[in-house]
Amino acid sequence: MKKLFTSAATSLLMMSATFAQVNWKVDGSHSKLGFSVTHMMVSETEGKFKVFDGTANSKSEMDFTDAKIDFTADASSINTEDPKRDGHLKSADFFDVEKFPSITFKSTSMKSDGKGKTSYILEGDLTMHGVTKKVKFVAIGAAKTVKDPYGNIKNGFRVTGMINRKDFGLTWNAALEAGGVAVSEEVQIQLNIELNKA
Repeated sequence: MKKLFTSAATSLLMMSATFAQVNWKVDGSHSKLGFSVTHMMVSETEGKFKVFDGTANSKSEMDFTDAKIDFTADASSINTEDPKRDGHLKSADFFDVEKFPSITFKSTSMKSDGKGKTSYILEGDLTMHGVTKKVKFVAIGAAKTVKDPYGNIKNGFRVTGMINRKDFGLTWNAALEAGGVAVSEEVQIQLNIELNKA
């Protein structure tokens, strides 16, 4: 009986280890939530959201296959280094931040893209301006985890992709006399995310 009990306990411990999860929290002071659009058909204008938070739940410290990710950004924290433009972006012409204060992302799938052990296709539901759409990004993780001087286990990802702002009801634009529009519909997303193991 004792051997049977020991064997059962060992099996339970092994199963617990197999299904163990690693929890992560975004380190906001070492992360960036950025974007860029084409302006006047000739150049790129960049911006970012300065206030955001997020969590992730992974299989292990290095395996993020099927990771659960939740991310929230404060729409009113948008910053393009131009106060007048930022005010326009916060208005009802664009984000309408008084009515829609948050931008959220919840992952639905994170699978290897076959290009490396830490390279993934990340899919999920992006909610912005009161509209939720399925989106897809490329997420490339760090080659290894590290421990900082304070004992925190660190990992990180560079996340890139493209969305169409009109899909989320951000339709304002101005036609140019020579043809084309003032602001592109396509928005490039560039995130640099540093994670702390919880």
